[in-house]
Amino acid sequence: MSAGLTPDLRDPAALARLFAPAAGEKAVGLAVSGGPDSLALLLLAARWAAALDHSPALFVYSLDHGLRPEAGAEVAMVLEVAQSQGLPARGLAWTGPKPETGLQEAARRARYSLIGEAMRADGANLLLTAHHRADQAETVLMRLAHGSGIEGLKAMTPLAMVEGLRIFRPLLDVEPAALAALVAEAGLTPAQDPSNDDTGYERVRWRRLLPALAEQGLDSAALSRFASRMAEADAALAQMAEAAFAELVKLDGFGAASLPRAALDGLSPAIGRRVLGRVLNIVGGRQKPRALGQVERLYDQIVADGLPRATTLLGAVVRLKGESLTISREPGRALPEDQNLPPHRGLIWDERFRITNMSDATGLVAGATDFMPRHRLEDFLGFKVTTPAEAIRTAPLVRDEEGGVLALGGWSFDERVKVELLID
Repeated sequence: MSAGLTPDLRDPAALARLFAPAAGEKAVGLAVSGGPDSLALLLLAARWAAALDHSPALFVYSLDHGLRPEAGAEVAMVLEVAQSQGLPARGLAWTGPKPETGLQEAARRARYSLIGEAMRADGANLLLTAHHRADQAETVLMRLAHGSGIEGLKAMTPLAMVEGLRIFRPLLDVEPAALAALVAEAGLTPAQDPSNDDTGYERVRWRRLLPALAEQGLDSAALSRFASRMAEADAALAQMAEAAFAELVKLDGFGAASLPRAALDGLSPAIGRRVLGRVLNIVGGRQKPRALGQVERLYDQIVADGLPRATTLLGAVVRLKGESLTISREPGRALPEDQNLPPHRGLIWDERFRITNMSDATGLVAGATDFMPRHRLEDFLGFKVTTPAEAIRTAPLVRDEEGGVLALGGWSFDERVKVELLID
């Protein structure tokens, strides 16, 4: 991301650079609402693909959220524009009752879910969205106001996973005025969503402030450049945290972790918080991977005062045991129910273990160990078990139809079953 002058959208070489990450895809989806930004995305993507010898298939998706009476006509307009560009398009609809609170977030989830279903039907596994430089600037300002750390301040990245979909934002370094001009030149009249002017939304309030900030030199290009630098800093910190994690953290077969408290204290806070956050994410079943504030408070308590007693956070139990910090899965209702393990199929258990039935055997079931005396565990494993009791209770146990134990935690006692602890 250059975060300087907006690219020349008429230049085929500039378009090739903007869309390059999508060039190797077999099929690509375009999220098009009918506003000026997404219509420009449609036009630019069609122009880019037409210049390639072997371009991905492009599919246009437009969604009626059922929240405004004019939305149906806007979807019809998008389908007509897509047809004029020779692109197949689907009109989608979010039907059924709508929540009284959290409507924006619910609409967002519905949008990605419905588009994701359509993409799978079309064989597309990358979705292009029309987020631009001003969207990036607004995101930076909101996250600054909310006290985000470096990871948050890098704002939107060109490539990301959102609601299980691979997302590519090719226009993040393009000014919205350039997109609007492109649409006007094409003789199109874009849809205007009144929510874009509703100051009840935080993003709209920041959008209203952008011109005043630009007069002081803090324009969308400067904020986008700031996000790029935060992304570079985030990558550097992530690299150092990865090395610290590999050196300090020990994960056992029950999915519990331990690390020396003194070593954690010796890390810089920026690295220490990341290491602690990653451990909580792995051990706790990946409940809230971006709960930075909670992780920071726990880290500060550990470093400043230690932990006088066990504490729970993000699905994990944290305690000081001697000179080490131990972290294990919190028992409770969040653990999965028993799950069948069909032949030659696998499942992700509690977002912590991948369990695979490598055989033709039927009747295999994976569930929580819940309770097993340590002496029986030690008979199975052949060594003394010192892991916390909750780690044993929350480890997966695989049984056959006769009740025989085939695997426990990360250990398999039968070649028909493979178990892996997920650490990424």
